[in-house]
Amino acid sequence: MTSKIHDRLAELGLTLPEAAAPVASYVPAVEANGLLHISGQVSQADGQLIKGRLGEDMDVEAGAAAARACGIMLLAQIDKAVGLDRVERIVKLGVFVNSAGSFTDQPKVANGASELMQDVFGEAGRHARSAVGVPALPLGVAVEVDAVVAVRPA
Repeated sequence: MTSKIHDRLAELGLTLPEAAAPVASYVPAVEANGLLHISGQVSQADGQLIKGRLGEDMDVEAGAAAARACGIMLLAQIDKAVGLDRVERIVKLGVFVNSAGSFTDQPKVANGASELMQDVFGEAGRHARSAVGVPALPLGVAVEVDAVVAVRPA
């Protein structure tokens, strides 16, 4: 049986990858008090890391695509943890952008993940957000995104 959100993903031409396994001492998701906290998902597509530094060897468009890829993995993690149809609202995204010192367009990069959530969940996908430039991210990736999601009771 397919869900409403899976139908929406199909309309958008999106197929979720298998949720990535943790690479260190943490769990991918924790549900507590009606909130699902998703650990940071690094930029990757087709099993390959999307590496680079914005303002140095990547432009805003490539960064936004990397953030969107993080968002797709967030969706995979949500689906694995509780199922996408339990999502009541995307509450907050934290977006970390591997940035050169002079790069100041982190919000434009973060839009790649934010717009994906709105495309998938509609009004429930609109969220609070942080977009932060950092000098390095794990494994040299371009972007990492974590999430807080309000979920309906099981």
